[in-house]
This record gives sequence, structure tokens and C-alpha cells, in this order.
Amino acid sequence: MKTIYTHLEDYIFNLYTNIGVFHPRQLNSEILASRLGLTVLYMPYDSATTGSIIMVDERLSDAKQWQDFCHELNHSLFHPSNQLKIPKPFKEYQEWKSESFALHACIPTFMLERLKLPDTESKAIWMIQKIFNVEHDFAKKRFEQYLRNKRSIS
Repeated sequence: MKTIYTHLEDYIFNLYTNIGVFHPRQLNSEILASRLGLTVLYMPYDSATTGSIIMVDERLSDAKQWQDFCHELNHSLFHPSNQLKIPKPFKEYQEWKSESFALHACIPTFMLERLKLPDTESKAIWMIQKIFNVEHDFAKKRFEQYLRNKRSIS
């Protein structure tokens, strides 16, 4: 059966393949920033974005830095306005969209599909966590989302 991708999954697939990112080992902030013409800075402040500069909190674990980078990448690509100047509901919407984007950018469906995941949920989540360098709860949320989407199209 052919997989039907969501618009976000299509976007991530096209974004990554157009910049030559095909494997989980290529998923890191420096590679993506460089290939997208962005700058990533690691600083002891909360992660944020301003134009083509993504600032990542260096105090965080590597996994959380990667997750924050992908969250901020969405802001850089789609939310050029200053969040301090927009209404609260629109800011909340942008944050929700960036979290959704981060789930897919950190763990792209097209890469996830290639894995031979273990039969047990806990082992599958652990494998995703290790391969994609994300936190356990993040891997669990993405895995559950992936399974729901697979079930809805079968």
C-alpha cells in the first residue's frame, strides 16, 4: 500500500531532499543551517530566532538542543514577525505549529518508514530516541503520532 503523506510530511521530505539530507546521521543543526543559509549560535539563553539566525540554548542536552533548533527553524522559515507584537492567540498558534514542525523535522516520516522497528513499543521508542537524537518523551509522542497516521490510512 502506498503511503499518503500530510502536507507537513511532504514539505519536510522536499526540504530535506532538496538540500541533500537523506539519512538520520545528517540530521543536525550545523548541517541544516549551513545548507539552508542560516546561522546557528549556541548561547546561554532561551532558544530563539531572529531572521536567519537561530539561537539555541547551550545549557540544554544535545537532544533538547536538536529539538529546539527544529522548533526555531519553523519560526525562521514561516514566522518572520516579532512575536512580542502579535496577539496572544496567534503567538500560541505559531508555537503549536512550530512544535508540530519540530516533531517531523527531528524525526522525518520518510526516514522513520525505512527503519525496521522492534515489535514492542518501548523498544521502538528507544530506537527512535537513539537514531534521531531526541528525548524519550519526544520520541514517544512522534511514534504515537506516526502509528495513528498509519492506522488512519490503512
